[in-house]
Amino acid sequence: MSNLNESLSQLVAVDGALCAAIVDSSSGMLLGSAGGGVDMELAAAGNTEVVRAKTKTMRALGLDDVIDDILITLGKQYHIIRPMASKEGIFMYLVLDKSKANLALARRKVQDVEKALEF
Repeated sequence: MSNLNESLSQLVAVDGALCAAIVDSSSGMLLGSAGGGVDMELAAAGNTEVVRAKTKTMRALGLDDVIDDILITLGKQYHIIRPMASKEGIFMYLVLDKSKANLALARRKVQDVEKALEF
């Protein structure tokens, strides 16, 4: 089992990782972050809106399902948002350099870190 800081360290150790965060989606507040290159407080607040919008849309569509992760692909970066199954209202956020990252391995690592994280 990992604590918050250990989990963030594991995420930024992923090949191509620029920064990572753990966010409270009920408030948009940053619970912790590591790495750099992105204003993580702004990213936490903005990505909270992404998670809320997707959840609202799923409800409107009558989808009885959960979000595994949300992938945002930019020209030079991947952004992975993973709501925690074990802790409702919390999501993990990882920013990757697209030219250096292996997306499949990064998604797998976020999943593994989520399973090991204890609050």
